[in-house]
Amino acid sequence: MNQTNAIWVVTNAASGSNDDCAVEMMQNCCGKAGFTITRHICFPDDDLPKVEELREAGIETVVVFAGDGTTNALITALYGWEGAILVLPGGTMNILYHRLHGDTEMADVLERAAKGDMQKVRPGIVRCSQGDALAGLLAGPATAWNDVREAMRHIDIRGMAEGAADALDKSLNAPTVTCAEPQLGRAAGYPLIMLTPTNDGIQLSGYRAENIGDYVTQGFALLRRNFRAGPHDDLGLVTRLQLRNLSGEPLEMLLDGEPAEAESAETEFLLVLCEVDLLATLSE
Repeated sequence: MNQTNAIWVVTNAASGSNDDCAVEMMQNCCGKAGFTITRHICFPDDDLPKVEELREAGIETVVVFAGDGTTNALITALYGWEGAILVLPGGTMNILYHRLHGDTEMADVLERAAKGDMQKVRPGIVRCSQGDALAGLLAGPATAWNDVREAMRHIDIRGMAEGAADALDKSLNAPTVTCAEPQLGRAAGYPLIMLTPTNDGIQLSGYRAENIGDYVTQGFALLRRNFRAGPHDDLGLVTRLQLRNLSGEPLEMLLDGEPAEAESAETEFLLVLCEVDLLATLSE
């Protein structure tokens, strides 16, 4: 066996594209490309691999087939590792996958990776006190729509109804979030601000609505994970910024789709480089 093509694979059954058929297809694609899966980690039932374990096993590549949240957990857990991580489209939106590979099909990505025909990159990411975001970060009271999405995932009709009412109320009535430093966008703030990392900076988008209809439209865009579909203001590209929650309460966030709460109403965000190599088909 070619040790360089021995890989460990991480999946998550709760991710958007991780049913048994999809995982089996991914495994078959790995085999056809020339990879040998020597360990399959089913997160969160199994622990994520540790740097020391990978070094001891002589593994140079870890493949992750999961959503942005699980992918984030794996990548940040392997900061400092000398190997590389190959991100596959195992979630709903697969934002990081498309950032690294564009619209390239998964089978083609695996074939190129097995042949060594890939770039090792350390893309720009968003860092704050609560962690790093590789795909994107959302901040503001309208992140409450995430609870509705989770209820939909679990087919919880009551939770969907209660969550939608709460999310709509927060979108309409809760104090907003402003970009305080630098001062960008509306002084009145936004119910949702999106931070999208690029290699050149953090792209800022302020999501707003002038009436209930717009809020509902944007709310359902959030449920579809299509955050860019709603009405918004382009606020510019920065490498550092500070957001302020006008309620005075800790800032609510979704960090690569996972809920997080800042330590205070004012939170600083920085553009930094990922601290482990990712395999990429293309560069920004």
